[in-house]
Amino acid sequence: MRAVDQQSGSHGEFEAFVAGAAGRLLHVAVLLTGEPEPARRLLAGALARTYAHWRRLRADDPYDFTRHELCTAFARTGWRHHGGAGVLARLGPQERLVVVLRLYEGLAEEVTAAQLGMPVERVRVLCNRAVSLLRAREAA
Repeated sequence: MRAVDQQSGSHGEFEAFVAGAAGRLLHVAVLLTGEPEPARRLLAGALARTYAHWRRLRADDPYDFTRHELCTAFARTGWRHHGGAGVLARLGPQERLVVVLRLYEGLAEEVTAAQLGMPVERVRVLCNRAVSLLRAREAA
């Protein structure tokens, strides 16, 4: 009986997490993909992986884990989302990831680099290039 109670408690905690974080995570996914439907699919996969690891994650920050899963899934399939709609449509997949993590999510360069598995200098270059492209678009 105790295992069932713990499991239902875990389920309730996960539901509360999703209720609180899904909106922001969906916005991250839409910024990355440029379109709502692929963003929903990307987020659903990330949330499924989060749920699969929920017992281990409850003591940690599940938002960070889910965002990492979301970004990893996008990195694997980013070529499918090149172009699209939205303000970041001109950017390539790596540039989108860096801009979203650095500017929208407010992560430090070091954290972004660690999450994306690239050197800090590469994150800096991608961010600067992306901002330049976005500013050029704004000026045009």
